[in-house]
Amino acid sequence: MSSADEEPPGEAPADHRASDGSPFPDRSSATFERDVQAMFTHIVRRYDWFDHAASLGNDYLWRPRALWDLSRFRRNDPPVTRVLDVGCGTGDLTRLSARYFPSARVVGADFTEAMLRIADHRTRPEATAPRVGYLRANARRLPIASASVDVIMSAFVARNLVDLPGVFREFRRVVRPQGSVLTLEITEPVSPLIGRLFHSYFDHIVPWLGAAVHSAGPYRYLPNSLRSLPSRAEMLELLRSAGFSRVVAHSQSMGIVTSYLAGAD
Repeated sequence: MSSADEEPPGEAPADHRASDGSPFPDRSSATFERDVQAMFTHIVRRYDWFDHAASLGNDYLWRPRALWDLSRFRRNDPPVTRVLDVGCGTGDLTRLSARYFPSARVVGADFTEAMLRIADHRTRPEATAPRVGYLRANARRLPIASASVDVIMSAFVARNLVDLPGVFREFRRVVRPQGSVLTLEITEPVSPLIGRLFHSYFDHIVPWLGAAVHSAGPYRYLPNSLRSLPSRAEMLELLRSAGFSRVVAHSQSMGIVTSYLAGAD
């Protein structure tokens, strides 16, 4: 993802930067949300290709599989006519959703203007473009009417949010009865052996690759952000507490990523 306030991102404070000058958000800081926005503005030009490389191409599979999980979860629910992709970044999941739900109007929302410009540019040539739109928005205060969206989705956004319980409550406000939420996120692998291999790569190699492209801060922040996420069980409980009656988690790639699915009555 990128997710947040409507003011310009500005510069990250000097003490929230890595040695190469790139933004390095600190979750304990009062400026965390703005620093995250500055981080995504900094990496916008290399965001997609770096993620494809760092994930060893697996991110090409994770989003389609998550949508397949969503379809199975919704098999007895009404047709999807309106989709909201929160923290849409450069619009990968937004465009994929427009193809996956051919009758739906799809809106991508993000708090980073630079990401939205790229998302819009990449969407224009596609046949689905007339059904796709983008808006700048804060995940905590969505400018969307209550009970107006069939599906709310987000991919790799939760770890960047200041108030995850509040965001889930906002999702519940916006989603329609019999609507659904899909949250796709990096998670701790289930197997201890896979976990050790994953962290050897994720905690050390990925930050080194980031430093090689003058983005040490963002890719040191990435493994740190995973540690701030609730466990799978805790994520499901947060969704229940937000008012969703049906919640499940489906893991991919031996637990490296998880699709959290929630249904509203």
